[in-house]
Amino acid sequence: MNLNIGMALLLAIGMIGTAIMATRGKRSLGISILAAGLASLLASVMFLLLGAPDVAMTEAAIGSGLTTFLFFFVLGRVRRGEND
Repeated sequence: MNLNIGMALLLAIGMIGTAIMATRGKRSLGISILAAGLASLLASVMFLLLGAPDVAMTEAAIGSGLTTFLFFFVLGRVRRGEND
């Protein structure tokens, strides 16, 4: 039981750290996007520890996978100046 509490605490600290990196990323938008994806991935691991594997899979697929890809896709189109 203590191992689960320690792992949950470590994941929570990691999520807070990556969320701060995502919101205060002054270097580049790419790092902020990756940090947001990592925070979502850590949240999916937390859901798995809490016993909700269906929510964990959805969070991993949509939150960290599709959303990160979509942000990078839009960022690339904005930087190239494409209109559509």
